[in-house]
Amino acid sequence: MIDFLDLQLYDNDLAKLAFRFVHNVLFLFLVVRFAWHPNSKDRDFAFAAVMLNITVFFICFTMKKLELSLGMGLGLFAIFGVLRYRTSTISTKDLTYLFVVIGVAVINALTNKKTSYLELALVNLSLFIAALIGEWIIIFSSDAGKRSKSDLAASSQKTDTAEKKSLKTLVVYDRIELLSPDASLQLIADLEKRTKLSISRYRINEVDLLNGQAKLSVWHELSLPPQESTNHVT
Repeated sequence: MIDFLDLQLYDNDLAKLAFRFVHNVLFLFLVVRFAWHPNSKDRDFAFAAVMLNITVFFICFTMKKLELSLGMGLGLFAIFGVLRYRTSTISTKDLTYLFVVIGVAVINALTNKKTSYLELALVNLSLFIAALIGEWIIIFSSDAGKRSKSDLAASSQKTDTAEKKSLKTLVVYDRIELLSPDASLQLIADLEKRTKLSISRYRINEVDLLNGQAKLSVWHELSLPPQESTNHVT
């Protein structure tokens, strides 16, 4: 080895650095491009996530020989937790992705000979798949909510259409003893007998106990001009 200013010009770890860096960037690209980016597309956050991952990776790898690997890795999480970002508030999901890219960088930089490259790839792949599944669950829940709202709107529209096929009439009714829910069929029969209308349903708007009257809204088949009218039933 040739030394220059007390530093080696070349080390065998250079090949390991190149391989691990390519491995790290590959899974970083998968997480950002296919899990986070399709549902966010915030270029500023993407830049921050990529640069944070690369910076943490090189910090961990270059300080790996100091035998502070595990403590240093945990310390990095603590440092970023204390510093935080003194800018605009970011969402919980974006903050989680920042944690994921830091974790990917630390894992790829600090693994030693006890961990095989197959295990390393499996860990990275598991993080990527977990992010995809999480995004799919969020999208599915959102679509289900939208479908339920659209179904509710369609049902309401159908109800409104059905109501438009009948005529609403305001009626002043004098037999308040039939306002009980148990006597609804008798009330409808009495209204049909006295008004000569085919009534489908009714609604009690106001009850005047002093005068012994009630104001009802009744819906019946279109036998009158399509406009709201008021009848007095006595």
